Amino acid sequence: MHMADALLSPVVGGAMWAATAAVTVYSSTRVKQSLDEHKIPLMGVLAAFVFAAQMINFTIPATGSSGHLGGGLLLAILLGPQAAFLAIASVLTVQALFFADGGLLALGCNIVNLGFFPCFIVYPLIYKKIAGNRPTPGRLLTGSLAAAVVGLQLGSLGVVLATTLSGVSELPFASFALLMQPIHLAIGIVEGLVTAGVISFIRQARPEILEKAAADQPLGMVPIKPVLAGLALAAVLTGSLLSWYASSHPDGLEWAIFKVSGYEELDAPEVGMHHSLESIQEKTAFLPDYGFRETAEHESGRLGTSMAGLIGGLLVLLFGIGIGLLLKNLALPGTATRPRNA
Repeated sequence: MHMADALLSPVVGGAMWAATAAVTVYSSTRVKQSLDEHKIPLMGVLAAFVFAAQMINFTIPATGSSGHLGGGLLLAILLGPQAAFLAIASVLTVQALFFADGGLLALGCNIVNLGFFPCFIVYPLIYKKIAGNRPTPGRLLTGSLAAAVVGLQLGSLGVVLATTLSGVSELPFASFALLMQPIHLAIGIVEGLVTAGVISFIRQARPEILEKAAADQPLGMVPIKPVLAGLALAAVLTGSLLSWYASSHPDGLEWAIFKVSGYEELDAPEVGMHHSLESIQEKTAFLPDYGFRETAEHESGRLGTSMAGLIGGLLVLLFGIGIGLLLKNLALPGTATRPRNA
């Protein structure tokens, strides 16, 4: 559901950038109270895992479409909403800048759709209400499924509204929505199942992580090295190997655009802000579409995909840890490790 710049007007794109900036400032202010030397690496490793997981597109049967994990809900459950928002924003920024996955003008929209909705709407209002602070396996699965489905529905509706407000005539609101909502319902079910699986693993290994995140507290002395190692290994294997087997079908957004407009992608204006941002992205994206610029000499393109998975995961890891360290150093003395609501 990564929007391209062609789907947005500069006014709408700029407004969503402003909204994203405001939420980022709010999240940065709040998250300083729960960061410590344990939560910072967890934030980075989880962001790297989500980056790798998003490279795996799974086929939606009988549709000719595919979907991928959003990751915002998973991050919110394990980190708390504010830290999760910063982590998913890091993932989407790296994807846009270095892999041309999603436009730079559309980055604000993508962060809102994939970050704000799952972290600040569905996590506190749906997942926490269903799962509770000490979820049983059944409540965990139910909460994950319900929250993931609602999150994807809100995100896909956000895409439709943004294109409508931008005046994209090729995508009429009713026709576009009637395709976007059902296909992302199916994607949401898969995301809910994956989220429940990962949360169940961490719940078995270190339930304290979930409890601390739910209470917005630092991890303190909770031993998390096995969890970090498991997530890091999963990120490496997913980004470098499993990504080879991602579905070749268009994702839900691309599929809906083609069904409505007859075009696989829409053309952006060749002048103005669209052109300027496209020129910047062409310079920064050294592995566009998660592969080498020239793939002719690489028969399968697998080497480029593996490189993209490993380098992207490392960049997101560094982004996540860097943000955490910066915010921890900016925190007032004593606030970085003081539990809230203790």
